[in-house]
Amino acid sequence: MSVLTADRRPPVAAAPPRRSPPLLALAGALGIGGVLADVVLGLWVTPPDVYMHNLVRLLYIHPPMAFVSFLAYGVSFLSSLGYLWPRTRSLVLDRLAGASAEVGVVFTALTLVTGSIWGRPTWGAWWVWDPLLTTTALLLVLYLGYLAIRAVPGDPEVRARRSAIAALIAFIDVPVVYFSVQWWTSLHQRPSLTAGKTYVHGSMLYTLLLGFVAFALVYVWLVGHRYRLARLVDEGDEQALRRELEARRREGL
Repeated sequence: MSVLTADRRPPVAAAPPRRSPPLLALAGALGIGGVLADVVLGLWVTPPDVYMHNLVRLLYIHPPMAFVSFLAYGVSFLSSLGYLWPRTRSLVLDRLAGASAEVGVVFTALTLVTGSIWGRPTWGAWWVWDPLLTTTALLLVLYLGYLAIRAVPGDPEVRARRSAIAALIAFIDVPVVYFSVQWWTSLHQRPSLTAGKTYVHGSMLYTLLLGFVAFALVYVWLVGHRYRLARLVDEGDEQALRRELEARRREGL
């Protein structure tokens, strides 16, 4: 019977990259496909607006991005609230709150950028200290602060508790942003879609609604992957983490 020394042992086959869960992959495929369809419809199918002309095409992605940022912060708020509740305290909720807030920050930044591109030809300036814009910028700063608090090393339970409290405080600005156009005099127009009433019709309405659904699916996809990475980091499984990152790189994420 031969004995293999350490130098003569056959190399261990590398584990294959981790595949995305089917539902998560489906959400990603539908979301990205929906965003592409939304762009095509917005640029080449829908007509120009009577007042905004071709500038309206930017609004097929701008309000959906703002909606997703609210959705993300809402999930982060509820998850943080659930974590602080003694009967539901779990790091699962903490990871979900962090993952959702990270995606929310990305969409808030995109909302500000697309809003600025729209505002330059409309208002004659890239930025104005309008209540809606100012409170939205404050929202971005608050959640960047929340993510900074999450990055402070320490005991996971302590980190989760202080992060949850920070998430609850940061969320106070969300309703302020939403109602700012009604509370104060604002250059920004009021929402075109409200419960039971809409000022958008026909192909423009369908394109806008498609944008809301598509970007929401992209949000689900991103949060799902970010949550999986956060769980592997917490578990200290470096090999699985490397496989997960390699899989995401292959997907171009």
